[in-house]
Amino acid sequence: MGRTFRGESHHKVDNKGRVSIPALFRRVVEAGDPGWSPGENPELVIVYGDERRDYLECFTVEAIERVDVKISRLPRASLQRKSLQRLYSGQAHPATVDETGRLVLPKKLRDKVAITDSAFFIGNGDTFEIWNYATYEVSDLADGDDGYDPAVDPAIYLPGEED
Repeated sequence: MGRTFRGESHHKVDNKGRVSIPALFRRVVEAGDPGWSPGENPELVIVYGDERRDYLECFTVEAIERVDVKISRLPRASLQRKSLQRLYSGQAHPATVDETGRLVLPKKLRDKVAITDSAFFIGNGDTFEIWNYATYEVSDLADGDDGYDPAVDPAIYLPGEED
């Protein structure tokens, strides 16, 4: 795996939807865009999803291509493939980071996740998320029944060393 998105920060959003992305995130977006070269605007993909998602998930070109390969391995007519294609291809917005390090969030995406005058960015390994901070603060990581306990330090979930 290449460079990863790490950290969190708040950034102002102007009335046109322009928001500066964290400087360290920009370097990862550039490194994850095989077509990027200095002086050009790197590309990424913003997956917004349906009503079940209350955040925007941003993928480098390389990261979304890895997702596309996994989807292509599923049977063409399967519901799993159709639902994944709908999410990662249909409910997605191609974007670029401009020369000043800003990203334009279209009104449709800002409205969907209730972003008005500020956005909260958080690294998520090979992706990063953009949230309305109030929504992020009340989001629940324990949405499945997989043994997750929100009362303990998450470091205990790291798997042991591989042989």
